[in-house]
Amino acid sequence: MEPSSERRFPPEHRLLDARSFSRVFANAARSRDRLFTVLYRENDAGIARLGLAISRKHCRKAVERNRIKRVVRESFRHHGELLAGLDIVVLNQAATATALNSAMFDSLAGHWRRCVRGRSGGKQ
Repeated sequence: MEPSSERRFPPEHRLLDARSFSRVFANAARSRDRLFTVLYRENDAGIARLGLAISRKHCRKAVERNRIKRVVRESFRHHGELLAGLDIVVLNQAATATALNSAMFDSLAGHWRRCVRGRSGGKQ
C-alpha cells in the first residue's frame, strides 16, 4: 500500500539548512505558551515550511523528543494549507516532555491560528 500524499512530509515543506533557520530566527514573529515557542516569518515560496528545534535541555530522552517531533509534524500536515507562505520554527519548552499528545495538538492548533492572524495583520 502506497502512503497517501497528504500523510507525507516532503523536503520542500522542511527548513533543511542553517541559512533557512537563521532567516527565521533573525526576523520572526513569536507565539509562546507553556509547551512551545513558535517563530514564524513569511516566505516567497508560497508553501508552508517547518523547522524543528527540539532541545535536549528541555527533554532528556530521545524517545520523548521523537514523540514531540512526530506530534508537531502531524499537526503541521493537518494545517499546511492554512499556513501557506510561512516559514515556521517550533521550539519545545520543558513542559512538553510530560505533556499528553492531545495537549500538544491543542497547543499547536492555537499557535497555527496566531501565525495566520499575525501574517494577515502584517503585509497583505
